[in-house]
Amino acid sequence: MTATRTPGSEHTVELRVGGMTCTSCAARIEKRLNKLDGVTATVNYATEQARVTFPEGLTPEDLVAAVKAVGYTAELPAPPRQARTTEDSDVVQARDETAALRTRVLISAALSAPVLVMSMIPAVQFNRWQWLALTLASPVVLWGAAPFHRAAWANARHAAVTMDTLI
Repeated sequence: MTATRTPGSEHTVELRVGGMTCTSCAARIEKRLNKLDGVTATVNYATEQARVTFPEGLTPEDLVAAVKAVGYTAELPAPPRQARTTEDSDVVQARDETAALRTRVLISAALSAPVLVMSMIPAVQFNRWQWLALTLASPVVLWGAAPFHRAAWANARHAAVTMDTLI
């Protein structure tokens, strides 16, 4: 276990939290963790980490279960002897995730540009141009915005409203 001892028989652990899409997600996780007896938690959306101080009666696995109960992912940090390997794999995973998001944005932008032009410039409109606009916009709405839809659905299952709901 990577938890550290603090005065008063308390432990501190930093959890890696995933699935957050806005600061209200971080606030929801923090609120849920702080509801546990004796737990003090702060969640950082930018670093996707939660620093949690908890009493002797709880385990880090209980904290992970509490985060998962709200609809997000959580995992304990890797043991120190594996820290270098974990950091390398985190960098590779972040690059893969960034590449996938970049591809999603570029394809969505390429499909949206003709729709924007047809919708805003009457000179390029032709009979039934709206059908072409619908055909080009559908993949953007369904595939391009899929991460937002997934997050909104996960939050809806927990009766929560976030920025994803607006999209």
